[in-house]
Amino acid sequence: MPVDWSPLVSLLRQSERPLLMTHVRPDADGLGAQLALHEALRSLGKQPRIAIASRLPPRYAFLDPERRIIEDFKAADWSDRDCVLILDTGTWTQLGDFADWLRRSPLPRAVIDHHRTQDDLGGLVCVDPTAEATGRLAYELIQALGVPLRPVIAQHLFMALAADTGWFRHANTTPQTFALAATLMQAGAQPTVIYEKLYETATLARLRLLGVALERLHLAASGKVAYTEIYLKDYALTGAVPGDTEELINYPRSLDGVEVALVFIEQATGGTKVSFRSRTVDISKLAERYGGGGHRFACGATIPLPLPQARETILAAVQEWLRSPSPASGLSANVTSTSLPDPPPAS
Repeated sequence: MPVDWSPLVSLLRQSERPLLMTHVRPDADGLGAQLALHEALRSLGKQPRIAIASRLPPRYAFLDPERRIIEDFKAADWSDRDCVLILDTGTWTQLGDFADWLRRSPLPRAVIDHHRTQDDLGGLVCVDPTAEATGRLAYELIQALGVPLRPVIAQHLFMALAADTGWFRHANTTPQTFALAATLMQAGAQPTVIYEKLYETATLARLRLLGVALERLHLAASGKVAYTEIYLKDYALTGAVPGDTEELINYPRSLDGVEVALVFIEQATGGTKVSFRSRTVDISKLAERYGGGGHRFACGATIPLPLPQARETILAAVQEWLRSPSPASGLSANVTSTSLPDPPPAS
């Protein structure tokens, strides 16, 4: 559904010091949208600042090597801001420590997102679940603001667009995706440079963590489910950081015959983060039961259970669903009746 950008354009015209925030464990779409809007707003004479509420994954260090633009939320004072833009998420649980600050803040705010799962964060809602990336929505806003597409803006937007479509491989890729990619290239985006930085440059620690994940790869439900898991101890053993888990889900998903892929990740704050992927079925309904969500075929949730218990709980639910008469239509009533613990109450 097309977004009416006029209310947000009016807000930004009246604001001088926007705060641009994305979700915890920031990815290329959220960061690309932040950086593109940062440049666009600066060109209008504004003084935007970018914040992240968790550690910047090493693979994205090239975006701001000296960390002059991307700031750690906890380490800075934000009292000078006059509005907030929340990019690539619309749920409290994805905002980490920033959520408490936002709940207390009287500042006007807007959500710019393409995920179906949304909470009421207050303020303007600029959400289009049909958009393949938040980068597209950032592009539309930049156009609405009347800012020319300079090469640096185009580069950030291309990164967002390409990454959230799996480099134009995922089902969310449309003819309009390629049209936008062409527009961004004509404006100066360099896909080869972005691809090399994102996919052909890795730390040894990240590859070691991948090795651990591959060693633990298992099949269930007669090969229809594939999963792996990462424990806190694995970071110390490999030298990796939590951000290095970002694309592990692609490996169980790539196995022939697999319908649902899962990655279970032990969390330092307790509980287990679960990433869900599917090729043809709406797995987001299961994620939503636990306060998570995302896209139909790519989503996640954090479950307040130790990893082994979370694994057995989710595997039981998914296998029950696969035994239902018509799994392609989504999670059945059988799964709803599975003995799963209730999700935690909203904070």
